Amino acid sequence: MLLSAFGSLLQLLYLAMLVLAVVAFVFAAIAREDAYRAADKKKKSFWLILLGVAVAVNLFIPMLFLQLAGAVASIVFMVDVRPAIKAVSGGGGRRGGSSSDGPYGPYNGGR
Repeated sequence: MLLSAFGSLLQLLYLAMLVLAVVAFVFAAIAREDAYRAADKKKKSFWLILLGVAVAVNLFIPMLFLQLAGAVASIVFMVDVRPAIKAVSGGGGRRGGSSSDGPYGPYNGGR
């Protein structure tokens, strides 16, 4: 019973790594090429190849250490490269306003 629970936990882990790699690959594919250069990151083709290999490994080669390497590449892209690309391409999440704006409008400190 414990072994089957561990097996299903591993299957969920494999699925999570696959979903992360696919999402990172899609985000890498839809970003503009010049945004990578402006953010001073590796080329778009580098990230597409790296994340494409991560997706292929997750789908076709059930070797945990290769899947973990793909997960690391996906996490690096999502945590480091994607926010930098969004910042230089104008998608930083802020739509005008000042740094003192809260979620419901400006915060003026009770004045």
